[in-house]
Amino acid sequence: MKLKMMYSFLNSDINIIEKTLEDTVEAESPLLRQASLHLLQAGGKRIRPVFVLLSGKFGDYDIHGMKNVAVALELIHMASLVHDDVIDDAELRRGQPTIKAKWDNRIAMYTGDYIFARSLELMTNIKNPLAHQILSETIVQLCVGEIEQIKFKYDYNQTLRDYLLRIKRKTALLIAASCQLGAVAANVDEEIHKKLYQFGYYVGMSFQITDDVLDFTGTEEQLGKPAGGDLLQGNITLPVLFAMEDNSLRKKITAVHEHTSSAEIEEIIRAIKNSDAIERSLSISDRYLHKAIDVLNQLPNNRAKKTLRDIAVYIGKRKF
Repeated sequence: MKLKMMYSFLNSDINIIEKTLEDTVEAESPLLRQASLHLLQAGGKRIRPVFVLLSGKFGDYDIHGMKNVAVALELIHMASLVHDDVIDDAELRRGQPTIKAKWDNRIAMYTGDYIFARSLELMTNIKNPLAHQILSETIVQLCVGEIEQIKFKYDYNQTLRDYLLRIKRKTALLIAASCQLGAVAANVDEEIHKKLYQFGYYVGMSFQITDDVLDFTGTEEQLGKPAGGDLLQGNITLPVLFAMEDNSLRKKITAVHEHTSSAEIEEIIRAIKNSDAIERSLSISDRYLHKAIDVLNQLPNNRAKKTLRDIAVYIGKRKF
């Protein structure tokens, strides 16, 4: 089953989210508006808004309140992508030129800042202080995760713990916050919104590990960017850490730098795919996925719970 079919009963509310996203990135500056819409119209899974809405189904669900949280979380994610592309000097995102490639680094940075500011403006419609506390703590950790990624570029001596902590900050915590904030906005009991946070964290970890595997197993057409791009940019992911346990592979991998040829990268990709690194990485992803399902089983039964489970399994095991 395709991902969007799993939450098709939310279609009317998802349409409201899309319209609000478009309205929110409107700007007086034509350049800011064009750059923001360029990223928005490139598409995306909208996983974070969907998690917000589904988590809200455990409480007093009202789309007009939920949409502020859902759109704010998606905008924070979008802003981080714009900044990421500048840091990584990335030319493609979802098969389209990045903002920095289409315009330049300065326009990209200010566009990211603008999108981020608009997300915070939306959150002012949520009066619960807990929501703002959760969001601010999440943004702090997201920024630390971005700095950690820069710090560990081409660092082939980093540990598994370094990697897991980095993806926790860069990816998992924002998904966890999406689940928790959706519940908080719907006035859900503390016990339930904390469990939804845990669920989101475990799903986020599984999601990112699977993404890192797909960077080696997917095609450029599927990825929307060249395969092996993470390694070429110096981002050492779980498959690479496992592959480097083989001394001959480690020698090839540690020689990679930003000007390494595509032929050399393709050779390393083949070697990693022929090792046990992919299988071992997916095994770690599965562990997080099972933890997510265990937490979910402790929540009240409703349609949202089943959908959260279906989505978790899908994004933890996706192969395009």
